Amino acid sequence: MDSSTTLIAITIAVALLFDFTNGFHDTANAVATAIATGALRPRIAVAMSAVCNLAGAFVSVAVARTISGGIIDEHAGIRPHVILAALAGAVLWNLTTWLLGIPSSSSHALVGGLIGATVASVGLQGVVATAVIGKILVPAALSPLIGGAVAYAATRAAGRLRGPERGGNGGNGAGAGTKKGGGRGARAGQVAAAALVSLAHGTGDGQKTMGVITLTLITAGSLPAGSAPPLWVIVAAGLTMALGTFTGGWRIIRTLGTGLTRLGPREGCLAQTSAAAVLLTTSHLGFAVSTTHAVTGSVAGAGLAAPGGVLNRRTVRSMLTSWVLTLPAAGLVAALAVLLTEQGAWGQDTTAGLLLCATVAFWARSRRTAVTARSVAPVPAPAPTPAAGVGASA
Repeated sequence: MDSSTTLIAITIAVALLFDFTNGFHDTANAVATAIATGALRPRIAVAMSAVCNLAGAFVSVAVARTISGGIIDEHAGIRPHVILAALAGAVLWNLTTWLLGIPSSSSHALVGGLIGATVASVGLQGVVATAVIGKILVPAALSPLIGGAVAYAATRAAGRLRGPERGGNGGNGAGAGTKKGGGRGARAGQVAAAALVSLAHGTGDGQKTMGVITLTLITAGSLPAGSAPPLWVIVAAGLTMALGTFTGGWRIIRTLGTGLTRLGPREGCLAQTSAAAVLLTTSHLGFAVSTTHAVTGSVAGAGLAAPGGVLNRRTVRSMLTSWVLTLPAAGLVAALAVLLTEQGAWGQDTTAGLLLCATVAFWARSRRTAVTARSVAPVPAPAPTPAAGVGASA
């Protein structure tokens, strides 16, 4: 292969690496509350989420068009090496926040990487500012607020209509410490809502990788400007995200499931349904909304609306900090990576090699404090001890 073909192949491979990290990084958005309340077992939850993510990849390509031709000017002289640098910034931010167990936005990491790499390569004229503001920044601010408001209102309304739930797990373990229990209907609803969020995630986030690969092919001259993702791109992105989802993102699942607030099955169902409604609507409109922002806002809203509901302030602070830093941090790394990728084939190969080494290093570091499916599974409440003289044998 010549150097240009090799660069395209490397860039597509790194795009799929980002897609894989996106899958396990954002698994928590769909299944964390369902696992925490015991509505789904951890392994079953991620398997269901993986299938729904794959299905969601085929629903729409509106967001992919926003990424491939909306925020970056296709005629500004962007070349595949710039996209490679952008992906390096996004992947490294995803791995950093995953290791720390912080639910941050993979979408914004990708957008930040694209903006940083583009500005470093061709200047501000390569970025479509109106699209960044209208389809990225404004939805980023509004989606958690809208999701939270909808979930809060729905939870309060459900509480007034049905009264408090009875028969919870009790206890203080992860998942078992939810404030309320819930009948089979609430748990079944939570499973359905988790599947819907997974479908919405595949529809929104899966398209972002499709958009990046399509942008790579456009900048290389393999596709005309304004092209939709080819079928093979849709299939590759969908399968890769599903595989990443199936590996589980146990660290972030633990944070979002029990670290932010405590939800019962009814509140979890309402939170997930509210988030799915926001995500499916925005994906249809072509807004690159963060699944993390929408789901986190909905979980917080449902948690606050529940009787005695509180938010963990430390978790809220760390999440908000990561949200603010995502765009500039990924953009800065991508801008630095451009310095390498613009040196030619050796710089591009070095960038890919360093990224691979960093990925392995993050994985090795994670094994030192491993978080597994068992770590996030609900802890059964202890059986009640019979009172003295009641039901006890002589």
